[in-house]
Amino acid sequence: MIGDPRMAGLDPDIAASVHAGARALRDGKPAQAEALFRQACLRAPAHPEPLRYLALFELHTRRPGPALSTLTRALALAPDDALLHADFGTAQAACGDLDAALASWRRACTLDPGQPMPWFNLGRNLQQLGDTEAAIEALRHAVTLAPALLPARILLGDALVHAGRFNDAANSYREALRLHADCGDAWRGLSNIKTVPLDEHDIATLRTQTARTETAPSDRVAMGHALGKAEEDRGALDAALAVFIAANTLQEQLTPWRPEAFEAYLTQAQAATESLPTPPDPTLGQEVVFIVGLPRSGSTLFEQILAAHPEVEGASELDDLGIVIQQESQRRGLPYPHWVPQASAADWQRLGQAYLTRTARWRAIRPRHTDKQPDNWKHAGILRAMLPGASVIETRRDPLETAWSCFKQQFYSQPHFANTLEHIGLYLRRCEQAMAVWRNRDPAHIHLHHYEALLAAPEARIRVLLDDCGLRFDPTCLAFHSANRSVRTASAAQVRQPLQASSGRAQRYGARLDSLRTALGLPTA
Repeated sequence: MIGDPRMAGLDPDIAASVHAGARALRDGKPAQAEALFRQACLRAPAHPEPLRYLALFELHTRRPGPALSTLTRALALAPDDALLHADFGTAQAACGDLDAALASWRRACTLDPGQPMPWFNLGRNLQQLGDTEAAIEALRHAVTLAPALLPARILLGDALVHAGRFNDAANSYREALRLHADCGDAWRGLSNIKTVPLDEHDIATLRTQTARTETAPSDRVAMGHALGKAEEDRGALDAALAVFIAANTLQEQLTPWRPEAFEAYLTQAQAATESLPTPPDPTLGQEVVFIVGLPRSGSTLFEQILAAHPEVEGASELDDLGIVIQQESQRRGLPYPHWVPQASAADWQRLGQAYLTRTARWRAIRPRHTDKQPDNWKHAGILRAMLPGASVIETRRDPLETAWSCFKQQFYSQPHFANTLEHIGLYLRRCEQAMAVWRNRDPAHIHLHHYEALLAAPEARIRVLLDDCGLRFDPTCLAFHSANRSVRTASAAQVRQPLQASSGRAQRYGARLDSLRTALGLPTA
């Protein structure tokens, strides 16, 4: 890159070596890239740019610790370099120190407000933390500075959806589509604004784009889900079913899900958690309400009700419980749940405190928080030892409606069970069976709540929900749809509406879904 101002002061052959390393990394030649970067660092030890490229290589190869060290050396040479601070934030985030990363990105934005990437990184991570308004501000800076930065436009749309600003979100997604008509993430975002259906022009565009073989498979999957929903909304059920099947079949080919591994895990988890040590502090975790179960089972609605309570912060879908368990597995050198029988009461208390430390930011204003990660149901069996004071709310919805809703929803955590009807049926049935086992072992803390029962008798069921969580009744929970909070799930639009009778979308398909009914163990239509 001739004339690169960041290479000023470097001998031309050293700059050429750095650029050759960047090309090698891009072309999938990491060993060659590393050799070129290290050679440049040795030949120009007083220049920060070769060090920055070496750090980027270390981040690319998942070595955030060495990247931090390399960037520290670079910052010692150029302490006011905005891009170095931005990259330093990325390395800090990769090491798990998000608070420090946010400070670094803010520092980069202050040093050079005209750089779009620090604003983008700041906005993306603020959004993940639930600071949606600040995220929107940062992402607006990013798209203003770099109008063609597609990920920033998508994330801005997502943040606006989560803030309940649906028209603004749609405009952001539309701007992204003006840049790239086959941007699957933009179509996904528009489709998830379920209060505003896609129009005939959108449907025609989606049909054209999904038929193009040169469109990336991931984009075809996303557009397929958007097109399927649009066809369903207009009553074209045969077309909708065909499109959903095609999209999920493609995704299953890309990331196949292994039911055998899932069933083996459940067998091991139920056996390993049958007998657990008595916790030294039975109140540990009483600040937490876990909401678990299948996706699309009404969990966001239950969280929205709880988050309307003045004592509860709605934290949405947190990864912290899984991360704490994963870190313990790494420490022990054994996969979970194989190490569970070896864990002492003190071990479980340590892990519970680690979770509470990781999630403390969610209790900075209100004393309790929800954790609505659906997959946490797989860990429900250990909570009576790890966080014995926590409440666990299992949400269920009509199995056919839940399963069909999962099949229609694109999930980004892959491989995923929802790509085939057979796998959805297996997953749902095993989830219910495992939760029944764990609920019988800890009936005082694990409670089953049905979506349809809530719709039929809202106030009565909300009172039971609050009681199960150890919360006093508060009438604001009845007006949950008016709660001013970020909702970071695909149900962001629905939970801002008053309770409505279930639309029973799956039932409309009649015998078309008999294979799904069979997978669920239900009578055919």
